[in-house]
Amino acid sequence: MTLTKPYVVGIDIGGTNTAFGIVDTRGNVVAGGSIKTPKHVEFNDYVDQLYTAVSRLIEQEGYEGQIAGIGVGAPNANYYTGNIESPANLYWTENNKRLEIIPFAATLKERFGIPVAITNDANAAAIGEMTYGAARGMKDFIMITLGTGVGSGIVVNGQLLYGHDGFAGELGHVTMRRNNGRMCGCGRTGCLEAYASATGVARTAREYLETRKEDSLLRNLPIDDITSKDVFDAAVAGDELAREVFDFTGNMLGEAFADFIAFSSPKAIILFGGLTKAGELIMRPIRESLDRNIMNNFRGKTDIIFSQLKEGDAAVLGASALGWEAK
Repeated sequence: MTLTKPYVVGIDIGGTNTAFGIVDTRGNVVAGGSIKTPKHVEFNDYVDQLYTAVSRLIEQEGYEGQIAGIGVGAPNANYYTGNIESPANLYWTENNKRLEIIPFAATLKERFGIPVAITNDANAAAIGEMTYGAARGMKDFIMITLGTGVGSGIVVNGQLLYGHDGFAGELGHVTMRRNNGRMCGCGRTGCLEAYASATGVARTAREYLETRKEDSLLRNLPIDDITSKDVFDAAVAGDELAREVFDFTGNMLGEAFADFIAFSSPKAIILFGGLTKAGELIMRPIRESLDRNIMNNFRGKTDIIFSQLKEGDAAVLGASALGWEAK
């Protein structure tokens, strides 16, 4: 059967850039572009910019009338309502007053005349993985995004778990340390995200440097400027302290994964995002910690694997997968 509209548009809204692309049924991004995500701007002005850029791309590439739907991944996006709700890093206004509830899907649908669906970026990654990547054919898995924060998308029996309000699956904010836990960006303490994100890796490295005496390549850098990439580079160069940072991070992820597995018994936990570039530096301690902490009746039943989505296209691909079912 030939689809009359064999393409979708994926839009990924980040704090700095908004990336978009036209995607075919095989998961190929056939054309793409981006605009800046402005920090302080009238919402309708931003939508005008986005509409102009995406429409121009569709026209230039000759895909008018062939777009089945638009899928959007965005922070704090609610699949049920189509709104972006109280986003921390998106400061859009209406009549110079900040918008807390942004009717993004409805606004885009009105502009484009095409069905639009929206969800948060981690859920979009899970849908993308199920449509185009490592989770094809899986009905039960958990997607974990390890970037600036820790996001997650939980798929049970082939369906993304949204909960009654559309915000289920914030596994980055399960409490890992109840006493003297680190402050998290969400306002609570001890969250997984405060330890196992790229930001958390850098924080662990700084703590080690401040409380320990051994030599480290990281001591050659201004302590407040150290990033997770710096820690990775030092670990690859054989730096013992940097390797212990990854051991600590992987150990905590393994503890958390043991609990996640007890909750939904996934076939796989799929890891995506910048920290996965550390490869076995992060994967080995995760597996070892998981083996120590998992209940016996779940042992050996869940694979821990890396995403198969192309890194450069992953965010747009994940968002685009929503477009096939947009109404």
